[in-house]
Amino acid sequence: MSAVSEPSLWHFALVGTPNSGKTALFNALTGSRQKVANYPGVTVERKEGLIQTPAGNRVNLIDLPGTYSLRGRSPDEAITRDIVLGKLASEARPDLLLCVADATNLRLALRLVLELKQVGIPLMLVLNMIDIARRRGIDIDLDKLSKELGVPVVTSIAVRKGGTEELMRRMDEMAAKFTDPIGSTWAPPTTPELRAAQREADRIIAASVGTPTRPDTITAKVDAVLLHPVAGLAILLCVLFVMFQAVFAWAKPVMDLISAGFDWLGVLAHDQLPAGLLESFIQNGVISGVGSVIVFLPQILILFLFILLLEDFGYMARAAFLMDRIMGGAGLHGRAFIPLLSSFACAIPGIMATRVIDDRRDRLTTILVAPLMTCSARIPVYTLIISAFIPDRQVWGWFGLQGLVMFGLYAAGIASALGVSFLANHFLWRENSTPPFMLELPDYKLPRLRSVLIGIYTRAMMFLKRAGTTIFSMMVLIWFLASFPRPPAGATEPAINFSLAAMIGRWIEPVLAPVGFNWQISVALVPGMAAREVAVAALGTVYAIEGGKEAADQIGQALAGKWSLATALALLVWYIFAPQCASTLAVIKRETGSWQWMAVTFGYMLALAYAAAFVTYNIAVYLGAG
Repeated sequence: MSAVSEPSLWHFALVGTPNSGKTALFNALTGSRQKVANYPGVTVERKEGLIQTPAGNRVNLIDLPGTYSLRGRSPDEAITRDIVLGKLASEARPDLLLCVADATNLRLALRLVLELKQVGIPLMLVLNMIDIARRRGIDIDLDKLSKELGVPVVTSIAVRKGGTEELMRRMDEMAAKFTDPIGSTWAPPTTPELRAAQREADRIIAASVGTPTRPDTITAKVDAVLLHPVAGLAILLCVLFVMFQAVFAWAKPVMDLISAGFDWLGVLAHDQLPAGLLESFIQNGVISGVGSVIVFLPQILILFLFILLLEDFGYMARAAFLMDRIMGGAGLHGRAFIPLLSSFACAIPGIMATRVIDDRRDRLTTILVAPLMTCSARIPVYTLIISAFIPDRQVWGWFGLQGLVMFGLYAAGIASALGVSFLANHFLWRENSTPPFMLELPDYKLPRLRSVLIGIYTRAMMFLKRAGTTIFSMMVLIWFLASFPRPPAGATEPAINFSLAAMIGRWIEPVLAPVGFNWQISVALVPGMAAREVAVAALGTVYAIEGGKEAADQIGQALAGKWSLATALALLVWYIFAPQCASTLAVIKRETGSWQWMAVTFGYMLALAYAAAFVTYNIAVYLGAG
């Protein structure tokens, strides 16, 4: 009996303009069966997922970066172009292109469809958000649109259950007709050809799309408030303020629960394991080290939640529009706002997001200042110090003092980014003119719960993977350095004082003593170069070994008893500026293609960190906080 052969694996690609709902459609089709990585050699996110159609076809679906054309003016657009044309060696050329379009705004999408037709790959137009279009009175003649374009047209509602069934059925129909694509040679069209394509797109829209008799005015009414030069900025500041308050207030119950869990594990290890190196490694190296970072996961996820909700709601582009004038005064392009806001979560995707900026000078400036934004990796450091030294009380009866301090640290990062950008554009570049800011504002949409949950889950797994790899490996190293060599017989000082960690810390300490750092902080900053939050884990391990079980359980109290307020404030300021993230520096090198700009970023941030910490420490000592 012959074995049943497995169905062929087709390669389909989603392509479309930004804000077309392409990612929501990808999530609806693939669910949790997706992988996120980077394309080889570039920091452009690569998302793919395996799906099975009703007819049993196996499809590897790839979500290509959003683009308005195949000219490839930025790295993400170049990736889309090269995959469509089969020029990327690491990727199979798609068997079918699914061009996703926002059914409420077809003009730019149809121009892209006309451009994709020249490639020679089977093509299907997917009209996403068709329910919104119909609700607004937009009448699309699908048969006429398909005839005018010469490609199949199907509708979808990515956010509704069953909203992709027709799309899946049509994918099976297309797969049944597949032969090897012609693979015609494609060349980027000239500007006149683009203009001709736009005129053709406008003609097709006029012939097949009926405009509503009563145009939608809700978006215009909301924009009248949110885009107001005064009220809009006030609302944006309120949104950011609530976001940073929530990082403290909403996360605290879950953080307390996680902390209690690790405290229980520490007690269990202490009680069950025989005294010695194994107990020290499990309790002080693993539980106190890694646990002191994982406890901050709720805060990081709340920050990601806000960013994902703002993106889904359609507010991100409006925030960029509002900030254009302020950022333009500092020499930053309005499009830089979204990469900089993304850097609140992590500077790495923030730097990657600068590829939406066409001008190389503006893009490079944004890359240089993105690490100054307060990323989620700083949250463990900030929270640890703020919780230990700032009273947990209300200010003006409404706001938590700790949340206000956190907001101030974020504001300081933003101000420093604008300041560095201003200096770079007036002293580093020969030209300091910023090109006009043009941005397509997407319609407002309710956030998609499924997409938000998938995004939160993905980021949680990435953080836990980092905790289980980078942070864990650093903790093993720190535990070893803090535990060996063993103290001589009869020694009365803490064992850690004889360790390699103490030797390294005291060797570095004279350099950092002027800013108020002791040897424990000095040694924690070294592995903290791998990732900022590792410094918290390193302090947890060092003080746990030095102080025993009590210090392991209450690292914040241990710091409050050993540091002055001046030292704590200096360390907070240090982390506003310090380049404590090797991964970010590596991405800067890859994005700029130069070691020079990585070195410039590291150098200026380190100089700012030292100078700011020095000033803060000495002023605090002068005021009696030493």
